[in-house]
Amino acid sequence: MKQRIPRIVIAATQSGSGKTTIVTGLLAALKEKGLKVQSYKVGPDYIDPGYHEIASGRPGHNLDTWLVTEERLAEIFAKTADDADIAIIEGVMGLYDGGRNGISSTASVAKLLDAPVLLVINAKSMGESAAALALGFKQYDPTVNIAGVILNRLGSPTHCQMIEEALEKLDIPVYGAVSRNDKMNMPERHLGLVPVQENNSEAEVVAEIGRTVGSSVDIEAIIRLANEAPELEVPERYALPTERKVRIAVARDDAFTFYYPESIYQLEMAGAEIIPFSPLSDNALPEADGLILGGGFPEMFATRLYTNETMRDSISRAADSGMPIYAECGGFMYLMREMVDFDGNHFPMTDIVPGYVEMNKKLQTVGYVEATMEMDTVLGEKGTVLHGHEFHFSSECVPNNTDPKEYPRAFTFQRMRDIPPYMAGYAKGNILGSYLHLHFAGCPDAAKYFVEKCMAYRCKQEK
Repeated sequence: MKQRIPRIVIAATQSGSGKTTIVTGLLAALKEKGLKVQSYKVGPDYIDPGYHEIASGRPGHNLDTWLVTEERLAEIFAKTADDADIAIIEGVMGLYDGGRNGISSTASVAKLLDAPVLLVINAKSMGESAAALALGFKQYDPTVNIAGVILNRLGSPTHCQMIEEALEKLDIPVYGAVSRNDKMNMPERHLGLVPVQENNSEAEVVAEIGRTVGSSVDIEAIIRLANEAPELEVPERYALPTERKVRIAVARDDAFTFYYPESIYQLEMAGAEIIPFSPLSDNALPEADGLILGGGFPEMFATRLYTNETMRDSISRAADSGMPIYAECGGFMYLMREMVDFDGNHFPMTDIVPGYVEMNKKLQTVGYVEATMEMDTVLGEKGTVLHGHEFHFSSECVPNNTDPKEYPRAFTFQRMRDIPPYMAGYAKGNILGSYLHLHFAGCPDAAKYFVEKCMAYRCKQEK
């Protein structure tokens, strides 16, 4: 089936070039024109799509060829952009950066979706060299359709004119020229931008970015370029089942925000009704047959998580009853006996996993991971291989006197770089937790398996 989707990729020469700011402003400006605009982020990033949503009024989606297959990626893109006037795809790092052999690079996704690319160049402390940089990116892989550039962080009109004249000689169009503006800076911390759920000033910041970028780029030219993208061949789509077999409680609040919309949708496709709840504010779990604790920033809310004893007790009772529980990264930290924050303060958690986590000043791990199950778990049988990623500042710690039988490891992790395999996570009975982040759209069998485990639990409880 062919589908016409006006689309464009906003890439960059490297991280820190300002592409998230440019994309956020472009989304806001397009929405202001009355267009329905759908945003995407290449790679596993959870935070940038939140700013996209503030700007566009629609949830952002991730496009990652490690976490999901190329066919599924195209399906997700086509389904979520179906009613949009234009799709804006934000790249990751530099245009050609990704996993080993270009896995999930912006360039690979742009080619997969046959989308034109605008290259954001951070022109601070740079003159005509910006043109040489653009030419190098354009010639590195001629199969990537680099249609032009957006100059960012310009110091003056003269600075802009110098670079534009150099680019004109190379026949590389300039679609925008954005001057330095400290008012467009977004707040950051140890994992990147502060999630919009915690950033009380995000609306004002996004509005300022929208005004600045909207007046600094050629909106009409960008719309024309997006409309020049050819029709896409997209796979057949499937509707959600009408029957809901089980209820799955999913932690959603300021502490637990890391979820891919299409990952949750995959659970619904498997027959789950999703019940959001807050470990920070609610007194107890909602009525449910399974529990998912996603990633986020529990370390920033350790006091509130600790003082909400009724919720911690409720989750512990659910675990004792045999309820299937799956936890990723921040959720895994919450399942621990104790959390130690950046200042060395100790906070008891749910005490379901007999270990503790400790925050570190330096990033501990980041990258794609191939995870092999060391035993049968709530996501599949022993030997099942899943694709995911890690990104965390905390360390998983097991007390020295712990019997290995009391802390059975869930996975063997193999990273894409030259690092030996290592044991990770915890799995025992109905509990599975680790630093692994998954996208269920890339492992639908795992989503189905979890729903089936929840169904078995429900049937047992009804007897």
